[in-house]
Formats: sequence, structure tokens, C-alpha cells
Amino acid sequence: MKQTFTILLCAAFVLLGLPGNAQRKKSFHPDKKLLQTISQNFIDADAQYKVLAKNVPAGKFPKTYFPATGKYDFSNSGWWCSGFYPGTLLYLYEQTKDAAMYDEAMRILKPLEKEKENTHTHDLGFMMFCSFGNANRIAPKPEYKDILLSSARSLSTRFDPKTGCIKSWDSKPSDFLVIIDNMMNLELLFWATKVSGDSSFYKIAVSHANTTIKNHFRPDYSSYHVINYDAATGAVKEKKTAQGAADESAWARGQAWGLYGYTVMYRETKDKKYLDQANHIAAFILNHPNLPADKIPFWDFNAPGIPNALRDASAAAIMASALIELSGYTNAKKSATYLKNAEVILWSLSNNTYKAAAGTNGGFLIQHCVGHLPQKSEVDVPLSYADYYFVEAMKRYQHLKK
Repeated sequence: MKQTFTILLCAAFVLLGLPGNAQRKKSFHPDKKLLQTISQNFIDADAQYKVLAKNVPAGKFPKTYFPATGKYDFSNSGWWCSGFYPGTLLYLYEQTKDAAMYDEAMRILKPLEKEKENTHTHDLGFMMFCSFGNANRIAPKPEYKDILLSSARSLSTRFDPKTGCIKSWDSKPSDFLVIIDNMMNLELLFWATKVSGDSSFYKIAVSHANTTIKNHFRPDYSSYHVINYDAATGAVKEKKTAQGAADESAWARGQAWGLYGYTVMYRETKDKKYLDQANHIAAFILNHPNLPADKIPFWDFNAPGIPNALRDASAAAIMASALIELSGYTNAKKSATYLKNAEVILWSLSNNTYKAAAGTNGGFLIQHCVGHLPQKSEVDVPLSYADYYFVEAMKRYQHLKK
């Protein structure tokens, strides 16, 4: 039975092609000027990341930089963002063939490897698939496969069949907290089933996605940030926010995680309900009256003080990458809409407002992001994941010309 499942799944992946690069039934002509700008962005990014690399201490991972003080904030390997720095380096190496990017990625992967055994975080997809997943894609090695499979097994230990979800945050025993961000970690599980033939990873991902559709989304397809399930029964106890403006508001990066996550779900399963969900989330985002003309959202779609509220460029970068992939799975009209909006985002992130000038911003690419405003943490600063998804979105856009 396992062998049959593996054969069917591999056939599905062959039909789908490379992630994020779906076959298109309609012609699309990328903006030549934007392609030129993207090419220059990659050159600039290579130079910026050399600045950043010089300032990263051994065993530490860059989180952000504070322009006002000229100080960095670094993390250890257990922080949820630890995989983005090596992942961005690897993306840049693919574009520039600069060995310095690859060498720095190899250096920083070594202290990250031990997190494959970390069962206290739901973010192993971010941490290990954005890093070792890209390393394995570029230059496959048996040790990368082993690291990623160990990571998938560790992530799976956080699944509870009573709730049907992977636990996000550890809390008191009676609570089972799940955040919308966790949709981003399911891609690792699909990969694990593909390479191992063990369908349990696939089934966990599908269960988590289905339960999240049921409980995280409002009728307008905006998403709550946090659902608190009863750990004993699996019943929903609370629907609330942690990083958004209010429990009933639409935290911008949370909407982006949902859009990206359900696009991946459709890619990996071809189940139409996930495509429908992604399309609905995209419609909520793109048709929202508070989405600015440059498509860089306010940190929360219902933030106090709009139009003077802070923007979150990290949410925009995630949205752009997701929209480019989603455009390959939809009808011609939706596809054109998604690509047009992705182009606007890429242009906006490439201008002087959001793209840092050479040698500034501590070596990070993107500025004006919001991490956790309610806790006054990482407010209006660069963030490692903004860079990662910006580079990924540009890479995906470039691929459209092929």
C-alpha cells in the first residue's frame, strides 16, 4: 500500500512540475523593465548580504537591524527565523553564482543542523526547509535528506488527532494554541512523504489544513491569528490575536501566511478546496478598501490610525511570492489580476522607500517591516523573512519568462 501511495504521489509531482512554477495555459509577457530591475536587485542584494555576513557572529543568526542605533539583533538556532538567512544566501547564489553566498550558507547551516531534533517548535518548516531544503535542491546530499526527514518527524510529534492540528505554541496543559503561521510549515511534511513514502506526514498536513479552514477563517475569508483549542476535547475555546491590532482584526502578515499556505496545499494535493480557499483569501486581500495603491499593506488591515499606520513590507513580499505561484493554477482572468498585483508589489519593494540603499540597513535588503507591534518588538525595521520572500518572489517572476 505504501509503495502504491508513493507511486501515485510521485506521478502527481511530475504533473505539477517545480513548486511555484506551474505550467500556464495562457501566454504571459513579463514586464521587461521589471525584469531588468530584478536583475539589478540581485546584484545589489549580493553586495548587501556581504555587508550583513561580515557582522554575523559565529553561531548566531540575523533577525533585524536598528538604523537609529546601528545595532543588530541576533538569535540562536532555535529562533523561528533562523532558516531565512541561509535560505536567502542560497537563493542569491543561484542568481549570481557568487561562491561567497554559498560558502556563507554552508557555514551557517552547521549550527542550524541540531534543530532537526527540536520538538518544542512548530516552525521547523521555516527553519529547516527554507535552509536545508534549498541546499538539497541546489546540490542534493544524503545528509540533507536525513536532516529534513528528522525535522519532519520532529514536527509531526506536535500533531494531536483530537484537535486535528499541529500545536504552535506550548502553553498551559489545558490549552492547544494554533496560529495561522503554521500553514507555512506543512510543505516540509509533503516533501517528507514524497521522499520516504510514509503517508503519515501527508495526512497530518491535510488534517491541519482542513481544521484550519474550519476554525481560523471568518465568512469574509480573513483569518484569526490564534485559535485556542481545548487540549482534552479538541473543541475551540478562543479565537483571538497575538500580533494583530485586535481579536477581530485582519493582521496583514497572517493573511499573507494563509494565502501562501493554501497555495502550497493546492500544489501538493490538487484538491480544489485549497485552490478555492487561496482564491478567496487573495480576493479579501486585493479587494480590501484599506489596501494602499502600492500594495504594501498596513501592518493590520484594521490598524488604528490608517492611513498613517505603519506598513509591513514583509507581508507584501510574502503576498507577492504567493500570488505569482497562485497565478499558475487559476483561470486567465484571476491569473492576470494576481500577476498585475504581484508586479506592483515588486516595483514598490524595489523603490527607494522599501529597498535599502547600498551599504545601509545593516546589509538587509528591505526596510519598513513590522514584527510584533503590540509588544513593541521589531517595529519599522528590516526582517530576515522579508528579504527571503522578496528574493523568492523575484526569482519566481524571473522564471515566468521561461
